[in-house]
Amino acid sequence: MDPYDIVEHPYVTEKTLMLIENNNSLQFVVRDNATKKMIKEAIEKIFEVKVDKVTTRITKKGKIATVKLSPEYKADDIGMRIGIF
Repeated sequence: MDPYDIVEHPYVTEKTLMLIENNNSLQFVVRDNATKKMIKEAIEKIFEVKVDKVTTRITKKGKIATVKLSPEYKADDIGMRIGIF
């Protein structure tokens, strides 16, 4: 499956901005049928990073994935590339 079909768009709130700074994590809205493994592979392929952990939750807005990056990669840099800042 195409990684761009799995990851729909970034999810940005004040809390997610704190996650970027303090936890080296990003949040994305993903397809409802996406598994954690599919999300991890998609993020690694799209942004060319290594993902340590993926957690998901279901909300009214859809399925939200929190992606924690490996320490050698910075969530700030990815945030800049996708236009969060």
